[in-house]
Formats: sequence, structure tokens, C-alpha cells
Amino acid sequence: MSVPISPSPPAILLRVFLPFAAGYFLSYLYRTINAVLSPYLAAELHLDASALGLLTSVYFLTFAAFQLPLGILLDRFGPRRVEAVLLLFAAGGAVLFAVGHSATELLLGRALIGLGVSACLMASFKAFVLWFPAERLSVVNGWVLAAGGLGALVATAPVEMALKLTDWRGVFVGLAVLTLAVAALLVWVVPEREEEGDAAHRDGWSAQWRGMVGIFRSPVFWRIAPVAVLSQASFLAIQSLWAGPWLRDVSGLDAAAAAGMLFWIAAAMVAGFLSLGQLAYRLARWGIAPLTVATGGLAVFMLAQLAILVGWGPRLPLWVLFGFFGTSGMLSYAVLSQSFPSSLAGRVNTALNLLVFVAAFAMQWGMGAIINRWPAADGGYADWGYQLAFGVVLAGQFVTWLWLLVGSRRIGKTGRPGPDDR
Repeated sequence: MSVPISPSPPAILLRVFLPFAAGYFLSYLYRTINAVLSPYLAAELHLDASALGLLTSVYFLTFAAFQLPLGILLDRFGPRRVEAVLLLFAAGGAVLFAVGHSATELLLGRALIGLGVSACLMASFKAFVLWFPAERLSVVNGWVLAAGGLGALVATAPVEMALKLTDWRGVFVGLAVLTLAVAALLVWVVPEREEEGDAAHRDGWSAQWRGMVGIFRSPVFWRIAPVAVLSQASFLAIQSLWAGPWLRDVSGLDAAAAAGMLFWIAAAMVAGFLSLGQLAYRLARWGIAPLTVATGGLAVFMLAQLAILVGWGPRLPLWVLFGFFGTSGMLSYAVLSQSFPSSLAGRVNTALNLLVFVAAFAMQWGMGAIINRWPAADGGYADWGYQLAFGVVLAGQFVTWLWLLVGSRRIGKTGRPGPDDR
């Protein structure tokens, strides 16, 4: 049984940050790997664009379905225990995905993976609220998001190279082993914080559910959430699947070149996670709110998508901008975490995450359904279908961005609501 301890700051980085970062690394690797594997899965299982979209996006559906109970479990039992148990489901899903021989078996495996990694980011955010000072949350959140970006990097050209040594089934067996190893790290390496053992059980289940309801009734939540949801869902839907087919069908790249481009998108995403969190922290000291940084970053993100859509400018720089500024919406998590008591941190983040991943599921599947309506003669899909699908999600982002701008004057410099807004 673990004993409450107070490790030094370097020990916190080693014993708290690194194990949770490893979990989110795996979560993002699982999330984005189908962008490279999609042609192999489609060929072996005879999947069209709609079926491929469903197979990949079911990860988001089960991920989202567990967010509300996850928030309560995190606040009640602590991030270390909850994430370690859930990762066992992810490992089982990876094994099922590796051995499955039908679309249904792979769908179930992918669903279990989504459930199993559903705590990786939210558990990290909850742990960081417990272990790090509030003014550093934007920075440390950016670090763990960058660890996820490294997972996205590994899911591109390195996976394509791994496929020369094994097949996609062997890749998933390896992922299952790594997932079990991270679960063991969380159990044996991460210390237990006193707040987990005391405050976690102070409130009953009904009181915790009332806290969740209060979050969804908060005006500031609904001022910030829509743009965070649409921007992040669009980024996830495109970066984790449809960027790969776009690069192959619209840009005419072969599989290796497309994987290389996906690598640079993921590298830009890592840089965005590291830079924007740090930038928000520095500018806040000069009176510029993190929400202002997020709003400006999302404007550039939308412009990059528009330029890709209409073919303005060189291909690589536009996709790099897409990857870098697509991370801007993640600043909303830190803003919302500081807008509510720390005892609600798990529930605030999972409430937002629920909406993000439901929207990501709908977008990724829906984009596949649109693209599927315009097959090309050479076996791919026509430019028009991709342009319509990408254009629809871009329009949704723009509407919610305007919604935030209209109400931004009601949110203070730290992103916290005024007295009439909670």
C-alpha cells in the first residue's frame, strides 16, 4: 500500500510527469496510427471511406462515452489508480485488433482501445492540479500534450518503416506490451497525494454528480467550450485520419511521401504544444489572457485550413501551420480548470473532453460519409468530396470562434468568469 509522501520538484518530474506523459504518448499513438495504416486496413478488409471512418472514429465514441464517469472517478479515487486500471482495457483492445480478422472484431478492439486510453490526458491534468502550482499549469499541460505529439510522430514515418519488419498486426502486439508496461509504471512509480486519499471520498456520489451538473450550467463553460470543441474535433478528425488520404488522393503523394508529410504535421503539433503553453504563461505576466492567445492561434489555424482547401501557397508550410496552430484550442483546458475549484478539476476537464470526442467521432465518420459519395476512377476519392468535407468542418469552427469573440469581454484576464457568469 502506498504512503503519502512529498517528493522534491525533480522527483515530481520523474515520478509524476513522466509516467503520465508515457500514457498520453500511447494514447495519441493509438489515436493517429490509422492515418498511416488506412491503405493496409482498407485493402485487407475491403473497407470504403465510410467504413474506414467508422472503424477509426469508434475510438472517439467510446473515449467520449466514459468521460463523465471518468471525471467523478478521477476526483474520487485519484488519477494514478484510474488510469492504470483503464490501460488494461487498452492493452486488451490492442490484442483483439491484432488478432481480429473481420471488421467487427477490429471495431470492437478499437472501441476497447478508446475506452482504455480515455483517462490518459484527463488523469494527467488532474495529477498536475494536485502536484504543480496553478500558474504553471499551462506550461506543464503543454509538456504532456507535447508527449502526445511525440506519439503522433511515431505513428507516421516510423510506423511506415516498422511495416517493413512486421505487418500492422505485429505493430499492435507491440503496442499492447507497451501499454501494460505504462500501467505498471503508474502503479509502482507514481506517489499518492494526500488529497487523493482524503478529499476524494469526502463527498458522496450524488454531490459529485451535482458538481458535474453545475459545470454544464455555467455560462462561462458554454462561452469557451464551443470553439474548443469544434477546433479540437476538427483537428483530431483530420490529423488522426483524413490528412493521410487527402495527401494521397488530392495531393498525389505516394504512401511513403504522405507518411513523411504526416511526420512534419506531428512535429509541428509538438512544437505548438510546447510553445503556445509557454507563450500563454509568459504573456499572462504582461496582462494578456491565455484565452486571447488561444483565440489568435485559432484564427491562424482556420486560415491554414482555408489555404489548404483552396490550394494557396506551398503544401508543406501550410500543413505545418495546421499542425502548430491546431493545438491552440488545448489552452481552453487550463483556462477552464482555473475557472472552477480544484476539487472539480477532473470533472471540468472531462466535461469538455466529452464534447470534444463526441464531435470528433461525428466529424471523422461524417467526413468519410461525404468523401465516400465521390469515388475516383483510379480507386481513390475525388477532390470535390474532400473539399466539401473539409469545408463543412471549417465553417463550424468559424461560427464558434465568432461566438467566443462576442462574449470574450465577459471573461477576465485569467479566463475566469465574472461574478454573474458562474
